[in-house]
Amino acid sequence: MNEKRIALVTGAMGGIGTAICHKLKDDGYLVLATHRPGKETAAQEWLQAESFTAEEVAPLALDVCGTQACAQALKEVMEKYGRVDVLVNNAGLTRDTTFKRMTFEQWDEVINTNLNSLFNVTQPIFKTMCEQGSGRIINITSINGLKGQFGQANYAAAKAGMIGFTKSLALESARSGVTVNAVAPGYTATPMVSALKDEVLESIKGQIPQRRLATPEEIAKSISYLASDDAGFITGETLNINGGQYMH
Repeated sequence: MNEKRIALVTGAMGGIGTAICHKLKDDGYLVLATHRPGKETAAQEWLQAESFTAEEVAPLALDVCGTQACAQALKEVMEKYGRVDVLVNNAGLTRDTTFKRMTFEQWDEVINTNLNSLFNVTQPIFKTMCEQGSGRIINITSINGLKGQFGQANYAAAKAGMIGFTKSLALESARSGVTVNAVAPGYTATPMVSALKDEVLESIKGQIPQRRLATPEEIAKSISYLASDDAGFITGETLNINGGQYMH
């Protein structure tokens, strides 16, 4: 059984996910970084590119859309490590289009990955967290789950659902020493966003009072705080990190 505290991060290999893994690793956690089954080679390349050692970050194949697959994989995690101290639900994708053009497949894929994954990944861990009397669950939602966004009815619905899930689960776990919170980033300088055309980036920055994008590291530091002992009396909250673009 591992002596380090254990943090499990879904969507670990994206821009924000990578920053979260670095920060939690620096905080002393062994980070279980999930990736899609069949992407083992890409996961190893990511580990090498980020200079993670096996004692710091361990890749974990996990189909966040598969209820039974998650239950089995996370049962094995519990058997191997004994506990999960921090769960960061960060897996997500977009399939943007106007609602009148949206296919059910585009709707379903986003809801499954961004919202149903919360059930699939959290439920196998939640009971044990409550039994052990401690734990941190942090769900990565979005500014667009609060204000909506043209062409993102599927994504905004899923991200808004994450906030309702967060509040409800926080009520269930409050007496057990388990906190459940959400972080809602605004536009963030991930490789995907930074690759946009300059005029598009400038247009985005023009909507933000601070006139810049968030850094992935700023998002990761908020997760680090919510995972810490210092945040033990914070639960059911959504932390907005958007440079003043939307004040809720």
